[in-house]
Amino acid sequence: MSRVKRGVTSHAKHKKVYKAAKGFYGRRKNTIRTAKAAVDRAMQYATRDRRAKKRTFRALWIQRINAAVREYGLTYSRFIDGLARANIVIDRKVLSDLAIREPESFKAIVDQAKGALPAAA
Repeated sequence: MSRVKRGVTSHAKHKKVYKAAKGFYGRRKNTIRTAKAAVDRAMQYATRDRRAKKRTFRALWIQRINAAVREYGLTYSRFIDGLARANIVIDRKVLSDLAIREPESFKAIVDQAKGALPAAA
């Protein structure tokens, strides 16, 4: 059986890690051991934060909607309740966008939601 030298594959693997570590500070970018650990950790953070980004954007949309409906004398929770009672199904991303870019349309939706709410006791 012939001898297999593995320098080429090792070099290719290392090259891949160094490319992913580009822009890292100090040894983390040019020493394979530290670079590999840093890249692995960075990938874990990236995976976690792709999920977290969805949560933070939803929270932002809710804050924007809340600020917009308070101008019309409603709270966010009362507004969402009114939408549900009026059978209006619009997601928070679109509501937030309407509140910013189309205030007249948003006001019409708020009025419909207000109309669907029971009279305050």
